[in-house]
Amino acid sequence: MKWHEKLPYALLGYRTTIRTSTGETPNMLVYGSEVVIPAEVEIPYLRIIQEVGLDDAKLIRSRHEQLMLIDEKRMDAVCHGQIYQNRMTKAFNRKVKPRQITPVQLVLKKIFPQQGEAKGKFAPNWQGPYMVHRVLSRVAVILAEMDDRVSTKQINSDAIKKYYI
Repeated sequence: MKWHEKLPYALLGYRTTIRTSTGETPNMLVYGSEVVIPAEVEIPYLRIIQEVGLDDAKLIRSRHEQLMLIDEKRMDAVCHGQIYQNRMTKAFNRKVKPRQITPVQLVLKKIFPQQGEAKGKFAPNWQGPYMVHRVLSRVAVILAEMDDRVSTKQINSDAIKKYYI
C-alpha cells in the first residue's frame, strides 16, 4: 500500500470532521468556511453555483463578511471547548475518591525526574517509606523519616501514596 497516495484523503477526512471539543471542523476554524470537496467542483452544487455567479465586487464583499464571521466562530469554538473541558472535569471528579491522610500514617514519596534520585527508566518511581508528621491541609503534608528526622519541606499530597506493609 502506498500511504503517500492515501494521505490527501485521510487529511481531507480529518479536516472536515466536526470535533467534539470545539463543535467545529478544523477547516472552519482556520479558513472560516467549509471545505469544497473535489466532487462538488466537478458536479456543481448550489453553493458553488452561487459563488461563481457573483461578480468580483459581490464576491469580495461576501468573502469579507465571511472573514468577519471567523472570529465569531472561533469564539464559539473556545466557549464550546471550555464547556467540554468542564464536562470532562466533572466526569473525572465524580470517580475520584478522596484520600484521608492522617499523622503517623506510612507513605511513599514520588521521585520526580528533576530530582537527583531519578536515574533512568528502570529506577524506582517511589521512595520511602516515610511517616506523615503533620497534615497542613488537604493538599500539603510534612513528612518525617523513619528515624524521626522531620523534613522542613511541605509535600503536595498528590506526590505521596499510602504505604502498605
